[in-house]
Amino acid sequence: MKEYQPGEAFGELALLYNAPRAATITAKVDCVLWSLDRPTFTNIVKDSAIKKRNAYEEFLKSVKIFSTVEPYELMKVMDAVKPVEFKAGAEMIKEGDEGNVFFLLEIGEAYALKQLEPGKPPKKVMDYTKGSYFGELALIRNTPRAASVFAKVTIIPNYMHYRLTASA
Repeated sequence: MKEYQPGEAFGELALLYNAPRAATITAKVDCVLWSLDRPTFTNIVKDSAIKKRNAYEEFLKSVKIFSTVEPYELMKVMDAVKPVEFKAGAEMIKEGDEGNVFFLLEIGEAYALKQLEPGKPPKKVMDYTKGSYFGELALIRNTPRAASVFAKVTIIPNYMHYRLTASA
């Protein structure tokens, strides 16, 4: 079914869900493995999940659009966000495209360009920094993107660089 390479892990699902092993793993060559027992693994996963959730919550509460959201709804948002990486100069949103996600900028910087006059170069209309969000109007209004947004610097997520889907 799968051939594992150095650095890959297996067996975590049985530990997470207290379930029987789903497959048998056989070594093809001599190898050295590291192992964790269930209690240690569970504590690590729980601690990591708690830290991640706390970081998400702290950041989301600092974003204006979520300042009045109830805690339960905020938890639903936290469950929906996914990290996204962009290289410097990458187009994050393209003017005229369908709006199916919106972004919350946790790290890095971005800027928006808008085509104001046909046949002329687009003009910079907005700068984005930590705590900024963009792309929400196309979701709310069900309209095409009003501007293009580009990463100013390479954006590599820590925990969070959010991309929310329209179904979130």
